Amino acid sequence: MIDLRHSVTHRKQALTRLLAVVQKHEKNVINALYNDFQKPEFEAVVTETSYVISDLKHTIRKLKSWAKPTRVIPSLLNFPSSDYIYSEPYGKVLIIAPWNYPFMLALCPVIAAVAAGNQVVLKPSELAPNIASILEIIISEAFDPTEVEVFQGGAEVSQMLINRKWDYIFFTGSVAVGRIVAEAAAKSLTPVTLELGGKSPCIVDESADLEITARRIIWGKFINAGQTCLAPDYIIAHHGIREDLMKRLSDEITRAYGEHPEQSEDFARIISDRHFARLQSMIDPSKVYFGGSTDPASRYISPTIINDPNGESAAMHEEIFGPLLPVLSYRDESEIERIVSRHEKPLSFYVFTRRKAFADNLIRKFPFGGGCINDVVIHVANRRLPFGGIGASGMGAYHGRTGFDTFSHRKSIVKRGTWIDLPIRYAPYKDKLGMVRRLLSWF
Repeated sequence: MIDLRHSVTHRKQALTRLLAVVQKHEKNVINALYNDFQKPEFEAVVTETSYVISDLKHTIRKLKSWAKPTRVIPSLLNFPSSDYIYSEPYGKVLIIAPWNYPFMLALCPVIAAVAAGNQVVLKPSELAPNIASILEIIISEAFDPTEVEVFQGGAEVSQMLINRKWDYIFFTGSVAVGRIVAEAAAKSLTPVTLELGGKSPCIVDESADLEITARRIIWGKFINAGQTCLAPDYIIAHHGIREDLMKRLSDEITRAYGEHPEQSEDFARIISDRHFARLQSMIDPSKVYFGGSTDPASRYISPTIINDPNGESAAMHEEIFGPLLPVLSYRDESEIERIVSRHEKPLSFYVFTRRKAFADNLIRKFPFGGGCINDVVIHVANRRLPFGGIGASGMGAYHGRTGFDTFSHRKSIVKRGTWIDLPIRYAPYKDKLGMVRRLLSWF
C-alpha cells in the first residue's frame, strides 16, 4: 500500500476512483435522500450529487499544483537562502457529518482531507440512515480501509470517536454538539474545524426590488424544507415595505409549491420526529401570517411566514432550521443593530437593497461567516470563496484550495546557501550590536 502522505499521484488515483463510484451510485444516492426525508430529485442533484462530482473534478485537476511547495520571497537576514512552504497532511482525521445535506457535507470534507494526504474516518449521521448506508458502500468501493473508513452509529459512537486521539477533527452540525467536540479536542490539543450555524439575518430596505427579493428569499429559505445552515433565519424589513414584502413572500410560496404545498413534489420533509416537534412548538398561531399547517405522520410543516414574533419567543431565541420565516421591521439602522446584536455572530448575512452605501455599511459593521447582497445562500457555490463561520457559528473554513489548506499543515522551510557565511550573527558579539540594529531597522 502506498502511503497517501507521500504520493500525490496515489491521492489523485484514489479521488478518481471515488468520482467513478459516486457517478455509478448517483441514482441510488438520489433515492436514499428521498427515502430519508423526501428530498426532491432536483435538490438532490443540485445541492448534493452534482456538487460532490464538481468538487471531485476540480480537486483532481488542481491537486498537483496545490501540493507543490510554494516559494516565498526570502528575508535578507537569511541571505543567501530560498524559502518555501510545504503542505503536509496532519495524519489521522475524524470527519463527523450532519443530516441536512448528508451526502455533500460528508464527502466534500473527505475529498479535501484525502487530497491533502490524510487517513480519514467518516462518521455519517444516523438521522439519515439510507444515505449513511450508501456512503459506506461508496467509501468501501473507492478506498482501502487504511485510507478512508466509515463508522456507523448514533451519539454514543460519535462520543467514543471524539474521545480518541486524532490529528485533526472536522465537525459539521449544531452549536451545542460543536462545543462538545471542541472540549474533547482541547484535551489532546487536537486542531478542529467546526461548521455550525446560527440565526442568519436578512435585511430588506425600502429600495429593494421586492419581486426578485421575495423570489430569492423563498428559494433560499425553503430549499430542503429550511433545513439549511445558510438559510436566512429571519427577515428585518423596512417598516414602509414590510406588508408588501410579506404579501409577495406569500405569493411566491404559492407560486413555487402550489395552493397545497403538502402535495408538492418539490418540498422536502423534516428529518425526524424530534426535530418536527421542536419546530411545531415554535409556531404561535396568533403570529402566523401565512401557512402554519403541520402533519406529524409525514413530518410535514408548511412554508410558514411568522408576523413580528416576540423577541423572547423560541422562533427568535434559537436557530430555526426549518420552514418557518419570521418577519420583523425596522425604522432606522440603529434598530437593525439592536435586533442583530441580540444573537451570536451568524454564519450568514444577507442584504437586499439598491443602495450600495447601505449594503457596504452593514457588511462592514457586523461580523459573520459569509453572505450576499441581493441574494441568499449562493456564496456557497463559489469554491474560490472560503466557507466557514466565526465565533458561535464556527471556526475554520473549507471549499476548493481552502479545503486542501485546512487539512494540511503548512510547514516553513529555509534552504540556506553555503557559499558565503556572514559572521555578524556569531559570538563574540563585541562591537556588532550597532550594525545589527541598523540591519534590523531595514526589515
